[in-house]
Amino acid sequence: MEIQVRINEEGALHNQRYAFTNRFTLVSELLQNARRAGASKIQLDYDLTTRILHVADDGHGINDFQALLAFHESGWPEQTQQRERPFGIGFSKCLYAASRCIVRSRGWFVDFQTEAALRRTPIQVRRDPGEPVLGTQVELHEVDLGGLDDRIDSLCKGFGVDVIYNGRRLVRPYAEDHLETISTPVGAMHLVGVRTGHIAPTILGFLQGFRVFGPSDFSPVHVNVVHLDPQVFQARLPDRDRLIDQDDPISRVYAELRHQWRAILQYAKGKLPPREFVDRYYGAMKAFDCRDLINDLDELPREVCAPIVGYPIQLYSGEHDSLLDLDAPPPTRAAIENGQSVLVAMDDVGGDTAAAWMYAHARRFLVINGHQQLPEGHWGHTQVRHLDSASIQVEPVGPLTSTYFDGRWIGVKVVLCDTVRLTVSGDVVDITDDGVYHEDVLYIPAGEASGKPVRQVSSYTDDMERFLQEELQADLAALADLIHQLRSVDPRATLQSLLDPLHLEKYPVLRDKTFRLAVSGNAHRVELID
Repeated sequence: MEIQVRINEEGALHNQRYAFTNRFTLVSELLQNARRAGASKIQLDYDLTTRILHVADDGHGINDFQALLAFHESGWPEQTQQRERPFGIGFSKCLYAASRCIVRSRGWFVDFQTEAALRRTPIQVRRDPGEPVLGTQVELHEVDLGGLDDRIDSLCKGFGVDVIYNGRRLVRPYAEDHLETISTPVGAMHLVGVRTGHIAPTILGFLQGFRVFGPSDFSPVHVNVVHLDPQVFQARLPDRDRLIDQDDPISRVYAELRHQWRAILQYAKGKLPPREFVDRYYGAMKAFDCRDLINDLDELPREVCAPIVGYPIQLYSGEHDSLLDLDAPPPTRAAIENGQSVLVAMDDVGGDTAAAWMYAHARRFLVINGHQQLPEGHWGHTQVRHLDSASIQVEPVGPLTSTYFDGRWIGVKVVLCDTVRLTVSGDVVDITDDGVYHEDVLYIPAGEASGKPVRQVSSYTDDMERFLQEELQADLAALADLIHQLRSVDPRATLQSLLDPLHLEKYPVLRDKTFRLAVSGNAHRVELID
């Protein structure tokens, strides 16, 4: 007994109608056929009321009408088959999408009902009585293409032939002839930022003019574009809107993108002054794994190190920190190596690191924004100081007052003093205007009265990552009030400062009255003196 593969032709013809998942594939297949026929312009018209689709091109026309109805047989010349590997099923979509099909080309035409064609009824190819059509005209009746007006622009954005839809010439910003491209092993690539350094990490991929991967809502200045080599990549049947084994070819394209950028960066490095090269292209170096190109340069990227320009605080999600990108060029390698400029690396502000931040702020050190930004093997690694709580001594200087602050969100021991002295490896810094949080103690020097040191104690964010604005404002005010109370030495001035915000003069009943106020250890008494 023997068995062999057998094809049920009737079943295959019937089931082919379910192969295409997108009704707009009809349009893309007709456009593709026109492009392969050498068209330089395609006229596409669709009337939603009559449901008639008309496609006309100026290509070389149809040599053999039988090729239209030959499933999985390509009637294209050998050169086209070798270059593009057509599947031979494109025109079959017409048989399932329309009720009637009329095709004219080179003085001949066919006009048939699609149901009859699917029953394999013979169709006559006849002489066209009208003016000969030099290219090809296809007219389809009862075609459901609702929404084509909204879809046609995105469909043709990368198409290689001029398309006129219902009298309107479509804009094709991603078409290969509209872009500056370079030839690569994966296809023609358009790279963003080659001259400016303002790169785009995303790639928009086209195969034979239609998008097969990448975003659909970018302009060419914001996305890289690749027109894939059809001899290297093949689209998946039947809609051809994705590649076969999509992830693998996309990875290959991105690898080629990185390869091309390394070559571009190496060329730019040899042409530009080091400072200009680093300023312009460091973003590209990071994006495309080429940061090692700065290892032999004496210039640091601006974004690698930053001064501390504000009071260091604990951050909540979405808040900007106290670092600021350098406006001036970073220090030179010589300035760093001789100690004129100091690079430091620290963890985020917290109970163990706040004092280190205050010390670095006072000394105007430059903080490495994530030490990993310096590539492996870079000379800067040996020049970075790592400040941590164990190496810092915090000492309150001057008259001391100690108490406990019990706020709405935080509770912490508070020590008031004249100066907070920070000592690091024998180097002494005196802080006089800002509070310093260290090892569960909040040190408040003479110049601090705002209450803002509570921001070093907590980020005021709960377990749900919600920022507690009310709790923060309450604790700010409460700490400021506590500092004011503890530092008051003049009774009259203290009372006056407490009364001023009340604006007692607004109350008519109090005007022209004299009072006697007595304050004891745990109460106060007010008497009216007539």
